Amino acid sequence: MSHPSSQSDISAQDNPVLWRPDPARAADSAMAEFARQVNVSASDYKSLHLWSVTHKEDFWSKVWDFCEVIGDKGNVIFTPAAKFQDARFFPEAKLNYAENLLRRRDKAPAIFFRGENKTEGVLSYAELYEAVSRLRQALQGFGVVTGDRVAGYLPNKAEAVIAVLATASLGAVWSSASPDFGVQGVLDRFGQITPKVMFVTDTYSYNGKTIDCVPRISELIQGMPGLSKVIVVPYGGAVLSETPIPAHVEIWGDVLKPYQPQEITFERFGFDHPLFIMFSSGTTGVPKCIVHGAGGTLLQHLKEHKLHCNMQPGDVVFYYTTCGWMMWNWLVSSLASEATLALYDGSPFLQKGYILFDYAAKARFSFFGASAKYIDALRSTKVSVAEKKEQYDLRHMRMMASTGSPLSHESFDYVYKDIMPHGHLASISGGTDIISCFVLGNPLSAVRRGEIQGAGLGMDVDVFDDTGRPVRSGKGELVCKTPFPSMPTGFWNDQDGAKFSKAYFERFPGFWHHGDWCEWTIAGGMIIHGRSDATLNPGGVRIGTAEIYRVVEQSPEIKESIAIGQDWDNDVRVILFVTLHEGAVLDDVLIARIKKNLRDQASPRHVPAKIIAVKDIPRTKNGKLTELAVRDVIHGRAIKNVEALLNPEALALYKDLPELQS
Repeated sequence: MSHPSSQSDISAQDNPVLWRPDPARAADSAMAEFARQVNVSASDYKSLHLWSVTHKEDFWSKVWDFCEVIGDKGNVIFTPAAKFQDARFFPEAKLNYAENLLRRRDKAPAIFFRGENKTEGVLSYAELYEAVSRLRQALQGFGVVTGDRVAGYLPNKAEAVIAVLATASLGAVWSSASPDFGVQGVLDRFGQITPKVMFVTDTYSYNGKTIDCVPRISELIQGMPGLSKVIVVPYGGAVLSETPIPAHVEIWGDVLKPYQPQEITFERFGFDHPLFIMFSSGTTGVPKCIVHGAGGTLLQHLKEHKLHCNMQPGDVVFYYTTCGWMMWNWLVSSLASEATLALYDGSPFLQKGYILFDYAAKARFSFFGASAKYIDALRSTKVSVAEKKEQYDLRHMRMMASTGSPLSHESFDYVYKDIMPHGHLASISGGTDIISCFVLGNPLSAVRRGEIQGAGLGMDVDVFDDTGRPVRSGKGELVCKTPFPSMPTGFWNDQDGAKFSKAYFERFPGFWHHGDWCEWTIAGGMIIHGRSDATLNPGGVRIGTAEIYRVVEQSPEIKESIAIGQDWDNDVRVILFVTLHEGAVLDDVLIARIKKNLRDQASPRHVPAKIIAVKDIPRTKNGKLTELAVRDVIHGRAIKNVEALLNPEALALYKDLPELQS
């Protein structure tokens, strides 16, 4: 059982209910229907979750049937093993990921696209199928076969979706990165997996600036000698660069021209057949190449989309993401639920922060997803859709999701006050490692301030202390106690599995250790306090960085903050860096107020030894703060993977600071 059996120190008063599902709507949800079919109370999520983890084979078999997976399920649902990572789901199954996503072929919209450079488009399900058919033939003509790697260095637009589906239809393996990665960042990733074909954009736009990517092509080809073909995808016009294009580079339209749409004959592969290679985004070394199987990815995404998000055919599903974040893969999979993808490429802060809500109103989003840092930024700049509801009508938006980092209590309040007073706000958490969620929302339970609603169905999640015992009151490490279908099949080029085992099973043998610092709440929800490797440890007491950010960023002068631990006098002291809003000054009065707020609202141990103003805070390309990189800089250690950062130049702001010498 994963839910806490006794009360934690998070009280109901601290976490009031912000939203309750309408009883009739909850009873009409896909999750409630699923519960009825398995003879579990449709009004009690905890009972359904308990059944899902104690009847593992029945649960996942029923998910396959309920979500109408196209393929051969086989007779064996789960094969246990001595090692957690060696257990297998559906060992006899055969399926094709692309076949499941291309099940609909009518003239209804499959993809909406909008770019900040005013590029817009719509692609129907029939047009999507035909485009995949043509590109699939082209890839076959280039010699792509089962198991080959195909890479995408692309903006978040329709061609990326077409490319991943054509790749998957052949049983080849897809991997992608966003064009804001520099050449070295791409080589650090794709260079490890030796793709045969790579798709590259000619340009991309961000915050009003157009960046020419064509000069990078020759460098990428030189760094990946195994490439047999590079396909340039034009974005909003002709190629800008006058750089000569190598001979084995072709333009998207020319590649498709020889081929006519035809019926796709989908070969079906094993449940664990490799589908995606994802990359860790840390800054401690070359990114890990995480291999995800087709069956586990599809089944887990269908469960999350149909049951947890209640996606229906015709829903318009949006996530603000790039092709370099796992939420892009998650978004693409919603085609299997016959939803319409809403893609956006560019800055989310144009039109004074309202550009995505303009898109949401016009395309009638049912589901809106974004990072917690995006929501925090909207709150900081006082964007209010509620005050402009005649201009931005979001009444059709049933659900909003947040991930990437913990969503603060105040941002919960902000969403319900200024963005979506009527709908279901779900803070969700999982990661690239599992290409899905361990904890997320559900349509049967209440939403409480600052809490993730609970563990996902079939995910046997718990919180362990350092000795591996369950924590029922207080903070600990996020673990999963039993296998689940979307476990990675391994790391690329890790033949004996040693790196894979070390990454997830060394800390607590026999259990998946995820690396999040978290706690259960009295209501059975969860609060994530940040990555456990970034927790602070002053005086031997572990503190989650999110606990500090929540308090500090309530001060109107503070734009953003980052906290790290500095080794000092045989202990660790907390150092807080802050960026300030225009006109604000970090003087003694503000420093004293920040420290008092932390002492009163958190604890004396949360109070930093030093508070220092900086002009910028380094973050990954997915918007996550990089506490580890800042910590390494102030300790004089080299950063091994600066290409993972959106703004690596910010690291220089933390080097050799005189304030940290005393």
